[in-house]
Amino acid sequence: MTLVHVTDLVKDYRIRTGLRRTRLRAVDHVSFDLVPGRTVALVGESGSGKSTIAKILTRMEKPTSGTVDVRLDDGTPVQGSLYRRQVQMVFQDPFASLNPFHSIEHHIARPLRIHQRTHTAAETHQRVLEMLERVNLTPAETIAPRRPHELSGGQRQRVAIARALAPGAQVLVADEPVSMLDVSIRLGVLNLMGRLQREDRLAVLYITHDLATARHFSDEILVLYRGRIVERGPSDAVILDPHHHYTRLLARSAPDPERRDRVTAAVTVDRDAIDNSVCYDHRTRRWEQAGVPSATATDRPAVG
Repeated sequence: MTLVHVTDLVKDYRIRTGLRRTRLRAVDHVSFDLVPGRTVALVGESGSGKSTIAKILTRMEKPTSGTVDVRLDDGTPVQGSLYRRQVQMVFQDPFASLNPFHSIEHHIARPLRIHQRTHTAAETHQRVLEMLERVNLTPAETIAPRRPHELSGGQRQRVAIARALAPGAQVLVADEPVSMLDVSIRLGVLNLMGRLQREDRLAVLYITHDLATARHFSDEILVLYRGRIVERGPSDAVILDPHHHYTRLLARSAPDPERRDRVTAAVTVDRDAIDNSVCYDHRTRRWEQAGVPSATATDRPAVG
């Protein structure tokens, strides 16, 4: 099993406008743990820093400061090629994440060969068929030779999940994996990921802006606003008893078929008035400072 400890993650980007250079802080002292068999959901609007955290975890970006410590059960650090095998990502767009020139078998066979999970062509072919069957793409023999454009969006995302798990990943970073799929098949893909998580004891980071799927699929929710965590805790506690203004705003924005006033006048929200310097932790039931190193976070009075 593989554990991930993210501590005080910071990511700054340098932006050049003419002769001026400014700094954009996309992630500001974010800390959390990923443990086997559990899912942590990162929830927030576009631009809040969710995908930046995913890229840092998968080493597509380097953090400005902070640490991502990945270790096995016995405390052995996971580094180098082992890190890339253990930590894999499922991308948001199933139409763009697969190369249209290659077959489905090629997409799954390639990580098997790169990470030396198989050694012969026959062994690789058999393993590809097994992975396709695991993600409910059957009959696997007819799916394997197809090209991505011959599959539906849901089928392509299942291929992407199989590709991520092919090298033996124990940590799965799912960056809005169902946001581009039809509503009718989203639940099927989430249930598939849940089954695979239980079977392989995966540690999952689920990134989304959808509170409903976050509550359904995750054990813990972190609400991210402008690069900082402003609320955290068990999924039901965060969704049913939100404390931070931003979490309440997200909850009000989510469609609710039980709401009698389904169509309401648009409400203008002053984003600058939303305080992202504080974070409510449902486990400790305390307000803490956000955007500061973990060791210096202090209690804050209740906000609104």
